[in-house]
Amino acid sequence: MTLEQQITSLAKAAVKALYDVDAADNQIQLQKTRPEFEGNITLVVFPFVKLARKAPAQVAAEIGKELVKSDIVAKYNAVQGFLNLVIDDAFWIKQLEAIDADANYGQQPDRHQLMMVEYSSPNTNKPLHLGHVRNNLLGYSIARIQEANGWKVVKTNIVNDRGIHICKSMLAWLKFGNGETPESSGKKGDHLIGDYYVRFDKEYKAQIAELMAKGMDEETAKREAPLMLEAQDMLRKWEANDPEVRALWAKMNSWVYAGFDETYKRMGVSFDKIYYESNTYLEGKSEVEKGLASGAFYRREDGSVWADLTKDGLDEKLLLRSDGTSVYMTQDIGTAKLRFQDYPIDKMVYVVGNEQEYHFKVLSILLDRLGFPFGKELVHFSYGMVELPNGKMKSREGTVVDADDLMDKMVEDAKEIYLQKNDQSSMSNNQCDEVARMVGLGALKYFILKVDPRKNMLFNPAESIDFNGNTGPFIQYTFARIQSVLRKAEADSVSRYPDIPVSRDLDPKELALIQRLCDYPSTVRAAGDEFSPAILCNYAYALACDFNSFYHDLSILNEPDAQKKALRLLLAANVAKVLKNAMGLLGIEMPERM
Repeated sequence: MTLEQQITSLAKAAVKALYDVDAADNQIQLQKTRPEFEGNITLVVFPFVKLARKAPAQVAAEIGKELVKSDIVAKYNAVQGFLNLVIDDAFWIKQLEAIDADANYGQQPDRHQLMMVEYSSPNTNKPLHLGHVRNNLLGYSIARIQEANGWKVVKTNIVNDRGIHICKSMLAWLKFGNGETPESSGKKGDHLIGDYYVRFDKEYKAQIAELMAKGMDEETAKREAPLMLEAQDMLRKWEANDPEVRALWAKMNSWVYAGFDETYKRMGVSFDKIYYESNTYLEGKSEVEKGLASGAFYRREDGSVWADLTKDGLDEKLLLRSDGTSVYMTQDIGTAKLRFQDYPIDKMVYVVGNEQEYHFKVLSILLDRLGFPFGKELVHFSYGMVELPNGKMKSREGTVVDADDLMDKMVEDAKEIYLQKNDQSSMSNNQCDEVARMVGLGALKYFILKVDPRKNMLFNPAESIDFNGNTGPFIQYTFARIQSVLRKAEADSVSRYPDIPVSRDLDPKELALIQRLCDYPSTVRAAGDEFSPAILCNYAYALACDFNSFYHDLSILNEPDAQKKALRLLLAANVAKVLKNAMGLLGIEMPERM
């Protein structure tokens, strides 16, 4: 039972004994004691003032006298209508022992409900970029956090593997590729295809400029450029199942999938189920046709199909083009239908950037209009954009930051900084490389996840990898420091489990650490309720700061009092456990040595 639950029970009993009133749960208002007052937790007594017919300070004092009769509350002080309670040290020691005994500390009870979390959603015409990094890290950590909150979670990805953009890279490869493959070029497949997407854009712009030089206006030139007309024709052939186009599409997509898998593995994210737009768009087209027949949608003179959403405060939305080809909305309708057929989903969460807020408002309305009961319950987890301070880092695309390049740079920088701080002779090259990998990727992940996900952010690589301040490496170093202490204690046969008298007084630094550890379960719940990995980041940083303050001021291994030494080792071990668990929910690995 948590401290809040126990104080609630005691407060109810006190109110009953003093005023013969059965207090409701919502009348027991608890909050953390303000730092300028002595206390660990504060009871707001204003709800009981009227029924007691006494001044707030008097009511607080009367309830305080009742509460100190328990073996939990050591003393109290009343400030007007606020009763500040000092919790007995024995309670905190018992809490620490309970935390140590709980292998799943912080894990919430099973809800017996299923949540599907969609993230990544790449296009198969280019590699993953910086925006995908934030998307994947948010999606994966949200899934891990919700699992810790008792949800059964299905992590899913929708791969946008069809459409005009994919045809552009296919066409460019046919025209300019000379049979180049990942093997012949030495490039990852997604980078190779991305190069041809860039090549298409270069050649297309040249054609537009040529047509404009002959007197054509820009918009017409964009429509009439031969490359664009060929790409559109290729899309129509793809949808008509042309065998040559489909064979080329399958081959080039296989190169991209292999590249994506490599990037995902390195990033440390995974999926339980992958859907492909090439499979789901037909389901979407079928549902749109049904909606057209029922009058939910309408067809314009050019043959295109639209939804009129003006009564919902929006505009009109294209669902099928005049040539019968699909748009993203069509695909998402089909994907949603298939997902709810495949899984008994209680909550569907889309991790997609805030530029798509309109899209998901429309999707929710359209699914509801088509008669799907889950339409109104979809959750769009909208997050802000991410940029670099210099606009870009080394990038194969020339316009965006490549995810692989970014990870390479982070690990490279981590290794350089690590070697400056440590004697390389103490580790093998492989061990050094592994620490650099954990630290570099940990720095990247933590820096991105510590920001409120709904805000735009600036990712500063140099700042993220600092071993001081609110960074992943600082927390990783704190964990490694604790592991070093525990290894030394084990080597010296120092136990952290002798009998600890529950009556002993705690140092304020010890008490602060135990209290912070006690906050972990409620932090996990808050991160899940608010879909915010940043809450866990802030907690892990605060816990690491508390430990370092404790470590600076109090001796552990050199403490002569065996019982104090045991308690401090127990504290250190559980700080390490909680740090590892919290960072694990963020997808961040913790090195044992640094």
